[in-house]
Amino acid sequence: MSRTGYETIKIEREENIAWIILNRPHRLNALNDVMMEELADALITVEKDPGVRCVVITGEGDRAFSAGADITAFPKVTPVLAEEFSRKGQKVFTMIEEMSKPVIAAINGYALGGGLELALACDFRIASEHAELGSPEINLGIIPGWGGTQRLVRIVGLRNAKRLVMLGERIKADEALQIGLVDKVVPFEKLREEAKALAKKFAEGPPIALKYAKYALNFGTQVPLEVGLRLESSLMALLFSTNDVKRGIEAFMSRSKPEFKGD
Repeated sequence: MSRTGYETIKIEREENIAWIILNRPHRLNALNDVMMEELADALITVEKDPGVRCVVITGEGDRAFSAGADITAFPKVTPVLAEEFSRKGQKVFTMIEEMSKPVIAAINGYALGGGLELALACDFRIASEHAELGSPEINLGIIPGWGGTQRLVRIVGLRNAKRLVMLGERIKADEALQIGLVDKVVPFEKLREEAKALAKKFAEGPPIALKYAKYALNFGTQVPLEVGLRLESSLMALLFSTNDVKRGIEAFMSRSKPEFKGD
């Protein structure tokens, strides 16, 4: 099923997988104010839908995931507006990081600037062979403002993050794979198939355990080790109140495949 009513994105439902598709191919799926508002609304929609077990974000067409923020409005931006613009984007992308469901970025072409920052907020990144990734903001005299300087270094390390951000380099998908920026590279014609296959693995998993695993990994690594360990213990203990744990243990004992229901 597809939800209509959006101007710059599309939502498609495929069984228990929700596809959020950036839909401005004539602008290389550049992120403008309308798209950011609609993306936030779409994220809220799929988060609230109990039938959605995994989310895939991709771009329309074969040229771009997203080429970044639509810079046509930049000449009119004041420092105050720039700070508001940055915080707004950070809040939208943090919604992905805080979402209770796994989110996959299917990178079908350029993922530059804000487009890369969007992909960085996702849990996994699969790229097509012709994809190019980078943070070219430095060439405009600015720096990433939607979380790029923070998430990039956590994913690829300080040395690689400095090269991408401070030199504004664009790299091909194969190099992005080498430095850990993407998790897998596939031919463009197999991108949707590969993203769907990964999404199905998550969709068959225990939703509550996946949610807590995501929280422990994302947020436990941003605090001192002892605090992260306490968070891990608390979340692990809470899972023993779920029926899915019983299903998992019973399936293990009977050597069958568990059917997790998220309760």
